[in-house]
Amino acid sequence: MAKQKFKFNPNTLNFEKITFGLRDYLLTGLRYLFAGTVIGGIGVVIYASFFKDPQTARLSREIDFLESQLLALNAQVDTLRLFANELEQRDDGIYRSIFGAAPFSDHIRNGGVGGAERYKAMKGFESSENVIETKKKINRLERELVAQSKSYDEVMDLAKRQTEMLSSIPAIQPVANKDLRRLASGFGVRIHPIYRIAKMHTGMDFTADIGTEIYATGDGVVESVDSKLTGYGHHVILQHGFGFQTLYAHMSRVLVKSGQRVTRGQVIGYVGNSGISSGPHLHYEVIRNGEKVDPAFYFYNDITPEQYEALLERASSGNQSFD
Repeated sequence: MAKQKFKFNPNTLNFEKITFGLRDYLLTGLRYLFAGTVIGGIGVVIYASFFKDPQTARLSREIDFLESQLLALNAQVDTLRLFANELEQRDDGIYRSIFGAAPFSDHIRNGGVGGAERYKAMKGFESSENVIETKKKINRLERELVAQSKSYDEVMDLAKRQTEMLSSIPAIQPVANKDLRRLASGFGVRIHPIYRIAKMHTGMDFTADIGTEIYATGDGVVESVDSKLTGYGHHVILQHGFGFQTLYAHMSRVLVKSGQRVTRGQVIGYVGNSGISSGPHLHYEVIRNGEKVDPAFYFYNDITPEQYEALLERASSGNQSFD
């Protein structure tokens, strides 16, 4: 049985019984409901702050993981960018300079990575800005690495061509002459043995017995083989490429034919005394870009530095030519 409640009436100085109507019960119920709702809401907030349901917790962990991976990816991209910059510096400052080539085009290396439309699908999210910036870094790095790959392809072509050039440039003496005794006349104004006048001698004369082997001084192709009773007599011209040609004159016998490919050191004929000649010898010329130059500057591949100095001194001495 519910307890009866009383309240003191100061006017009558008596305790009077409290009577509750429907309205009182409704107001009391609403007060309890409001208080319960407030307390429950506070409880939910407190619980949500410290405890998460499994789905929310899983998504929260996944977001944290993705954010950490994005940071790590940015760090890796920055590191790779440093390596790419170092490769570019080596390419321009070392590899290309070795072959005398111009630096690779910055326009190709540092080209654009596309307009705003390219990243349109990535917009509209809280992390869009970070993701788009990372994507731009990756695309820029990809472009630079593709360009660097093309640059290295060019460097490889330059290296192959350089190897071919080094094999083609006339670099040995055309006859065996390590003691340098066979050099009879050098490049320059010399007394002609027949006309007895000072005349420009456009090659070098090597005295040797008839039948002495004559060597191709560089890789190349036989441009022409000719035989005359005057002038150079039996002679051969080799085309080496890279602006170089060599001429071998007054031969007794020719072993090659026009269009034949030869290699440095290959025997192409024998010393003779054909044409206008005062004795058995080989007249040898080097032509560079259509101009006859001193062959003495191209004997660096088969003699020592000391012998080379002696050869230059002997070749520059004023003497009589053999043709």
